[in-house]
Amino acid sequence: MARKMLIDGEIEAPVAHEEPHYDFDLFVIGAGSGGVRAARFSAGYGAKVGICELPYHPISSDLLGGVGGTCVLRGCVPKKILVYGAAFGGELEDARNYGWELNEKIDFNWKKLLEKKTGEIIRLNGVYKRLLSNAGVKLFEGEGKLVGPNEVELTQLDGTKLSYTAKHILIATGSRAQRPPISGQELGITSDEALSLEDLPKRAVILGGGYIAVEFASIWRGLGCTVDLFFRKELPLRGFDDEMRAVVARNLEGRGINLHPRSTLTELTKTEDGIKVITDHGEELVADIVLFATGRIPNTKRLNLNAVGVEIDATGAIKVDEYSRTNIPSIWAVGDVTNRMNLTPVALMEGSCFAKSVFGGQPTKPDYQNIPCAVFSIPPLSVVGLSEEQAIDQINGDILVYTSSFNPMKNTVSGRQEKSVMKLIVHAETDKVLGASMCGPDAPEIMQGIAVALKCDATKAQFDSTVGIHPSAAEEFVTMRTSTRRANGKPKTNL
Repeated sequence: MARKMLIDGEIEAPVAHEEPHYDFDLFVIGAGSGGVRAARFSAGYGAKVGICELPYHPISSDLLGGVGGTCVLRGCVPKKILVYGAAFGGELEDARNYGWELNEKIDFNWKKLLEKKTGEIIRLNGVYKRLLSNAGVKLFEGEGKLVGPNEVELTQLDGTKLSYTAKHILIATGSRAQRPPISGQELGITSDEALSLEDLPKRAVILGGGYIAVEFASIWRGLGCTVDLFFRKELPLRGFDDEMRAVVARNLEGRGINLHPRSTLTELTKTEDGIKVITDHGEELVADIVLFATGRIPNTKRLNLNAVGVEIDATGAIKVDEYSRTNIPSIWAVGDVTNRMNLTPVALMEGSCFAKSVFGGQPTKPDYQNIPCAVFSIPPLSVVGLSEEQAIDQINGDILVYTSSFNPMKNTVSGRQEKSVMKLIVHAETDKVLGASMCGPDAPEIMQGIAVALKCDATKAQFDSTVGIHPSAAEEFVTMRTSTRRANGKPKTNL
């Protein structure tokens, strides 16, 4: 039997009356990363678990579905496959100075890459289904919504409606791409469609300055497209360390991407030559594809939350406490639908903590400190901990900043003019490393190890006492001996 939830040392008090009978101990709406993890782990604790999700279809529709969710089916995984494909363009250029005689024209077959990508997605969709089945979780294909604090209505593809009761309901429906409210916005696409284009565009316009915008700019440019990137701020990747944002911007331009800072799009119109784009500065371009990478919104509209009384915020995100519980005691939520920290590994963590708290008798709050992340531009950016700006704003006392900018050994032979940049943020008083960032080849692979160090409260002295691996770029993180500058930190305020 499923165990009772234990929080703050208090177990649910036994009740005098007989507990109601439910079809499931847990029913999960949404089989993405967070939902699947919560379902599997809860079943491992002995819970009887059901989960619902729409069938996967590679073409975008109003009802995006598929076991595996956004990351596996139309996000991180297919995007990374395209990044790999695009990176070979630069690698082939660099290979000439390493002795590779590439005399003949090298052709790129977009449809072959697309076919391989789709095949991998279908494979992973099957893997996730097997994970659920092997854990004893009952999978239902259809769209779920709440009809009560302990009841879910499931609508199957043929319109048949089924109803199931559960002691606990977990919402893990993720988020979806949104379009800006501009004239002609129906002519543009989102990342969902961009991952499955039948033909590779020759001219692409991208609106947005975040992860998705920068990554698709790198992908399309790497595959030979002309790319124009429009964003509202001075630099792309708002929220990241300003110095590293500038590095990414230089690299994008160095790779041939046309940057348009402090700009947005106001109108799209269809012409014989393609899509005419008009900007807020009166500039006009013609493109084959216009990608809107203007953020994502929580998938809550079709869940019938109002009828049950589940509270949401102004963005439509479900409000939850530290344990992922909503204001309705039997209803919980994890992942992007809560709009806390929208990263796949974070949804996995939240799903694990939910299962431990509710069915494992181990009250566990998700820990959002020192979570590493990466932007898979070409080359990639990866960070963990505080940026320089965050450290100055949040930390008392002086902040020491260590930086290193160098031409990777590979580039010294290939001739590519593109520097790797590394950065460490250190609290002067305690010597604790508060943050790290890197832009350059293999940055995400290197940063994963640095994240472990920060999780263990490593000091700069411990970094310095670590022997580097030579020759490697990663050794630079343990050889930065002299601080580049000192900044005055200050207490975080609510002003």
